[in-house]
Amino acid sequence: MMTMKLSTWSRRAAQGLWTAGALLSAQAALAVNSLPGGPAVNQVNLGPPVTRIASDIQWLHNIMLVVCLLIFVGVFGVMFYSILKHRKSLGHKSANFHESVVVEIAWTVVPLLIVIGMGAMATRTVVAMKDTSNADLTIKATGYQWKWGYDYLRGEGEGIAFLSSLDPKQRAMSDAGKPEGDDYLLRVDNPLVVPVDKKVRIITTANDVIHAWMVPAFGVKQDAIPGFVRDTWFRADKTGDFYGQCAELCGKEHAYMPIHVKVLSHADYSAWVAAKQKEMAALADDPSKVWTLADLEARGAKVYADNCAACHQASGKGAGPIKALDGSPIVLDADKLKQINVLLQGVNNGAMPAWRQLSDTELAAVITFTKNQWGNKTGQLVQPAEVAAARK
Repeated sequence: MMTMKLSTWSRRAAQGLWTAGALLSAQAALAVNSLPGGPAVNQVNLGPPVTRIASDIQWLHNIMLVVCLLIFVGVFGVMFYSILKHRKSLGHKSANFHESVVVEIAWTVVPLLIVIGMGAMATRTVVAMKDTSNADLTIKATGYQWKWGYDYLRGEGEGIAFLSSLDPKQRAMSDAGKPEGDDYLLRVDNPLVVPVDKKVRIITTANDVIHAWMVPAFGVKQDAIPGFVRDTWFRADKTGDFYGQCAELCGKEHAYMPIHVKVLSHADYSAWVAAKQKEMAALADDPSKVWTLADLEARGAKVYADNCAACHQASGKGAGPIKALDGSPIVLDADKLKQINVLLQGVNNGAMPAWRQLSDTELAAVITFTKNQWGNKTGQLVQPAEVAAARK
């Protein structure tokens, strides 16, 4: 009998050790480290600032906490002292009185002085946050569902424009439920690149719904509102990679709209600008060029993977309220203008956003791709000139 009990305990102990080992292994596999320029493990305070504004905000945050703590201790200290030292069990009797002019003045004037003092400390920083004049570089950040578009409007790099989306590998990790890396859901395909020690003005707007451009290390958070232009600025004190996210709930892909800013030295930034300008020149398409079906399909496959597959799926079957493209009457229709207008104008109040930010060639390619992919073997193709004509 004793042998049987020992055997049972041995098996249970072995099972317990195996379970503990499995849990430790799982925790080790999911372990992440602090991300420089991004979130930190067990972070309870603001991250390290890399701009003067962010440093001032952090100082204000700390000093306001001290002020609030002193008020808390003072008010509750007096309250509990009064309750304990003047309670009925000690023989005290409640006083019978009405108004006290001194008390009325005191509890009006003292809070007013505290608020004025707090406001005075914050005013210089708040004013500085809104001073976007004399910028070395001006960049427009446009929020889309769900990516950012960057246009370099003024300064070195003027004319550069690109879209910045979540890295497809990150989305695949999320869909599979297998997060990896310290920059999970923060890695993008095209980060915003700026020079160190230069004043960068960010103009924000949006194409569909309200978004918000936020990078905590810079002390920057500015709403991007359709039909409105807002602006903010930063001057990074050091080089490196810094991360943020859209800070306004903007739809079902809100969690997949990260911001990655790469701050480079002046020489490295100039080299990046030269390389980017060459790349854009190489990709510039002549809208009057006549493409073959095979070339349009090849180009459209990449455009679809980068911009459409997140919602319509790689299979073209859609998901939930997202309509399928495989077998879609609009896609199969011989009237190409119907699908062209959907991509240029959007439908259902932005549920399907407009994609006017894509070039005529890109739109022609992705439309041709959908008309000939999966079961949609229509043999139809759309030339860039047709999209250009519909855009006018």
